Amino acid sequence: MKIYGLELIRGLGITFGHFVTSYTAGFRRAIQQGRNRGQVRQQPGEKGIFTVQYPEERLKVPERFRVLPVLIYDGKDGDKRTQQTERCTACGICAKVCPPQCIWIVQEKDPTGKPMAKASEFFIDVDVCMNCGLCAEFCPFDAIKMDQNFELGGGERQASHIFDINKLHVSTEYYARTHPKAWAEEEARRKAEAEKKAAAAAAKSTA
Repeated sequence: MKIYGLELIRGLGITFGHFVTSYTAGFRRAIQQGRNRGQVRQQPGEKGIFTVQYPEERLKVPERFRVLPVLIYDGKDGDKRTQQTERCTACGICAKVCPPQCIWIVQEKDPTGKPMAKASEFFIDVDVCMNCGLCAEFCPFDAIKMDQNFELGGGERQASHIFDINKLHVSTEYYARTHPKAWAEEEARRKAEAEKKAAAAAAKSTA
């Protein structure tokens, strides 16, 4: 009975400790939430009961968290897309490597009927997409990336679950904001490639 009583007290002490820690951890998360604009993230090994008051609070997703593909154009949010800002050339590689074949593209043509390096139509069936990211991985122009938006519920299928080119397009400003590390790496790589080409051109002109 004595051992049973000690174990009972110890168990109640553990429960009481979790009870107190929940409030102290919650107070700390409330302060952190204000700094992170309502986004919260539970760290590994964090103690206390963790309940996200969705939608007022939202879990902060990792940068590499992927849901659906988006099409990138060079510019800022709200800028009008032009032939110069479009990255997609309608090469069709993304549609070819897509395992569930949920991407289909219509290539733009000039008035004479000659194909142009631009997509006039680009569709993704979001109910079929398996979020694998192969389209973004194989795109040679960095024109298609994986977005983090997961709130895609709808009451029907045709209008809201088949994304057209207008729904898919996002700016490089948006991508840099949601994927800062990946954007910095890509910009460093593009800068290095541009400097290499400039150096090769300078060496060729002086030869």
